[in-house]
Formats: sequence, structure tokens, C-alpha cells
Amino acid sequence: MLVIGFAGGRISDAPVNHALVKNYSIVGVHWGLFAKLYPERVKEIHQKLMNLNGQGKIHPLIYREFDLKEVPEALEILAERKTYGKLIVNISK
Repeated sequence: MLVIGFAGGRISDAPVNHALVKNYSIVGVHWGLFAKLYPERVKEIHQKLMNLNGQGKIHPLIYREFDLKEVPEALEILAERKTYGKLIVNISK
């Protein structure tokens, strides 16, 4: 499990006992530093993620989809930390 950022503003506790029982690893990632050191690699990773999403192999948690005219509302919701997933702005409507 990769931990990338803390949208809630604080570092949350990781249930270590669950990781041990289920046999998985938890790794913290400083994505900003990684992007600064390896910008081309970040582009590669992004493309791979987009491909996996397009194939239906990953399912990002989406809070809500907004029209372009609703961006101020979306930013307000985001600023108030009322989301639990990604906010999508659909510019094709």
C-alpha cells in the first residue's frame, strides 16, 4: 500500500496489525520530491495509470462530477474538506 499525501490535513494512523495479518506492506511516498527528481518517470507512471483506468482495472474513488460552470462550488467543497474522493470537472458537456 502506497501512502501518498494526506488530504485530511493530518497524518493518519496505520493499522499495523492488519498489515501483518493480511501480509501487505505500507510505504510512505513523498510524491512532490519524486516528481521533482524524476519528472519523466512521473509522466510514464501517469500514462500507465490512465491505461489501467481505461481498461477498467482500477477504480478511483470519485466524490462527484461537476460541470465547468460549477467549478467555484467544487473548489468551495474541496476547501471545506467535505470530499472523500476525487472531484471531476467535465468540460465536454
